[in-house]
Amino acid sequence: MKLPAPNTWPAELDERQSVLLVDDDAASVQVLARMLGGLGELRFALSGEDALRLARESPPDLILVDAEMPGLSGFEVCAALHADPRLADVPVIIITGHTEVAVEVAGFAAGASDFIRKPPVAEVVVARVRTQLRLKALADALRASALTDGMTGLANRRRFDQDLRVECERARRSHESLALLLVDVDHFKRYNDRYGHVAGDACLRQIGAAIRACIRRPADLAARYGGEEFAVLLPQTDAAGASAMAQRIVDAVTALALPHADSPLGGACSVSVGWAAARPDQDAAVVDSHGEALVEMADRRLYLAKAAGRGRVGEALEAHAGV
Repeated sequence: MKLPAPNTWPAELDERQSVLLVDDDAASVQVLARMLGGLGELRFALSGEDALRLARESPPDLILVDAEMPGLSGFEVCAALHADPRLADVPVIIITGHTEVAVEVAGFAAGASDFIRKPPVAEVVVARVRTQLRLKALADALRASALTDGMTGLANRRRFDQDLRVECERARRSHESLALLLVDVDHFKRYNDRYGHVAGDACLRQIGAAIRACIRRPADLAARYGGEEFAVLLPQTDAAGASAMAQRIVDAVTALALPHADSPLGGACSVSVGWAAARPDQDAAVVDSHGEALVEMADRRLYLAKAAGRGRVGEALEAHAGV
């Protein structure tokens, strides 16, 4: 059977994709790095523990890990990765000198996507890595499509709910603050009635873009929550940070100066924002398993913002007990 030469295989890969190489032998890492030069961004770890730390700091698109290392083995690294919701979809190739079927079965049970035999052959390594990177890119594209609001390009409600659950779990583990905002476009029904739904959709797109421009950290998430309501998820953010972000969004939408002749708030579009922030070690009941209590707290502040005249950030709940 005639095969295409390796250098004629499709080579279109996103150079922004990252590969994490994990082996306690630095020389082995260097060998793999030479084989994979040009295939995205290469990062390195000399232990399983370091690999998990690096992956959690910045999830890679693919991990190559040696099966046998001091401390955590490649199988244990693989199992730990797939137990973490943020890393469960990262493909893992285990590198091993063993040829027994039981070893492969154990690896697949731990979550491995593929194997590479020692000593590694460059053409085989490159082919397997290319395959996994392409599959990861396709999976990411499909996932993004399913989790993106088609009109605004922001995350959709499903994505927000998923990320909220993940961030609540992370906040509990790390004992760090978690905050979220609910943003409502004021008098939007009146806007649609006057200008029409096409103009209403364009208005929501501009407001969504303004909200997205306000968040700057990779872990922050802006989403369309439903209708004319948006939500923003802010990991590692305390009450002061949440309140400041809420005001920044109010100001950013005001700066758009989108005409709204039927709004009693100066003839332009505006938003009301409610926020909530909590630390697991101080507010365990708020950062619950799914974040419902955090959403409820933000919704109460959103109600206060509307009751106070709209176009503003909801004031402290403590001044309105029972609301």
